[in-house]
Parts: sequence; C-alpha cells; structure tokens
Amino acid sequence: MATVSHDLPPAAQLARPAARRAPAARRRTRRSATGAPPSTRALTTIVLTAAAVYFLFPVWWLVVSATKTRPELYTTNGAWFGEGFALLENLQRAMGYDQGLYLRWIGNSVLYSTTAAVIGVVISLAAGYALAKHTFPGKNVVSVTILAGLLIPAALLTIPMYFVFNAIGLANTPLAVIIPSCVSPFGVFLGRIYVEASVPDEILEAARMDGAGEVRIFFTIVLRLLKPAMVTIGLFVFVATWNNFLLPLVMLNSADLFPVTLGLYTWQSYRAVDLTDIVLVGSLFAVLPLVVGFLFLQRYFQSGLALGAVKG
Repeated sequence: MATVSHDLPPAAQLARPAARRAPAARRRTRRSATGAPPSTRALTTIVLTAAAVYFLFPVWWLVVSATKTRPELYTTNGAWFGEGFALLENLQRAMGYDQGLYLRWIGNSVLYSTTAAVIGVVISLAAGYALAKHTFPGKNVVSVTILAGLLIPAALLTIPMYFVFNAIGLANTPLAVIIPSCVSPFGVFLGRIYVEASVPDEILEAARMDGAGEVRIFFTIVLRLLKPAMVTIGLFVFVATWNNFLLPLVMLNSADLFPVTLGLYTWQSYRAVDLTDIVLVGSLFAVLPLVVGFLFLQRYFQSGLALGAVKG
C-alpha cells in the first residue's frame, strides 16, 4: 500500500504518485511510438551506424587526400591529414594543367547533365501522363515494354547505339551523350505513378470543356501539379548523366568534349606523369554540384519520394 506523508499539502500528496508514474508512462509512450523493443532499436542503430561509416568513409578519405601533397599521399596515414594543407595548390594545378581542360570538362558535364535532365523530365512526364490518363491501342504493350527496359543493363545498349549514331554522323558530338541520356524508363515509370496520384480527372475534363488542347493542358496544368515529380525525376537523370562513364567513353574521342568523369580517367590512366594529387582534388570538386543540388532540392525530392511510396 502506498504511504502518504502528512508533512506535504494534500495537492502535493496527490501529485507525487502521478510524478512517480510519469517516467514509466513516458517509457511506454516511447516504446509504443517506435513499435520495437530496446534490443531491436539498439541493433538497428548499430547496423545503421556501420552502414553510414561504410558509405561516408570513402568521402572522408577523398577529402583528406585532396589536402595532401603528392609525396604525402604515399607516406602518411590515409585516414588523416598530412603536415601541410595543399588543397588550394592542388586545385590550382588541376585547373591549370593541360591548358585548363579540367574547367572545360566541368562545363561539359554541366551542359550534358542539365540538358538531359530538363528534356528527360518533359519526356518522362509526358509519357507517364499519356499512359495514366489516356487510352490508345497497344497501351498495355507499351507499358510492359517500358517496364522491361528497366531490366536491360545500359552497357548492353551502348555499342549498338554507337553504330547508330556513327551511321547518322552524330558520333563524337555532344548530342551522342545528351540524346541517350534523355530517355529513362525509370523516369517514365515514376511519371505515371505521380500523374495517377496527383492529377485529378475532374481538372482535365474541366480544361477540355473550356477548349484547352492536350498540349496546353500538359504544359499549363499537369506540369504545375507535378513539381515534386519534376525535381525527383530531374535529379535522377542529372545524377545518372553526370556519373555516366561508359557512354562518353564509347561515343567521344576528342578531349575537348569529355565530361569530367572521363577526363579525370584519362589523366589517371594514359599519362606517364603521376597526377594522382590533382585527380583526387578534381574528383572532390566534381561531386560538389551534386551535393549542392541535393541540399537545395531535398525538400521537393523527399516529398516526391513519399508521394510515390504511398500512392504507388
């Protein structure tokens, strides 16, 4: 039986048992909120921490290595900084080496990735809108074909695409990289899901009754309702094009047209001089546009993924 102190006022005596019960209630609330026992939460924390270390350690190694001089890359601990801080000197050497090709490669990557992302978003959402809101002969065949395209490795299509582009005179041109990068079966799949979830049929019918054509409906109504989808698909296409290596390697043979991935590879592979230091600092600054893009667009990106997860 609980004892009651006669030195405390009645209100405090009533509040003491409630205060004693509060920690237990909070523990029950925390457990019910997570839905898992403490052992499971601890195991989950350990696994996620190990995964974070696994993925972040290469980035940390790249940051540390980019600040070292060339001799320090081979004589110091790879996971920590050297005695000096040569980041700016290495970056200056990378931008000035080989007549400034590094900056040109960065510009080429920005051009290829941005153009492919903009065109890829329009193509993916237009195809998804057609599959989601229109009925036409062969619709199911087209849908199955697009889904099958997700299963085909891009490397298998690279060589046939080179023969096609070479036959029409587009090999070793920026279009040889941009045109294949604009087409994304995964983007079409996401576009169809977003259109089904976010574009009501009533709005389309009202626009048609007001005399709007399909092209005007798509560009003035549908695209405005799909801003999270545009960001999500655009980021996927932009990152895929920026990181693409095999397609530029097959399509391009002029160093002035190389993207930064292929350019840094040529520095590391084909040169007789050891350029490891400037290749590392070039790789570090080459990923900055992707990081900046994710940081500025993550709000739209997360909401788009959540919408696709719930409605898909």
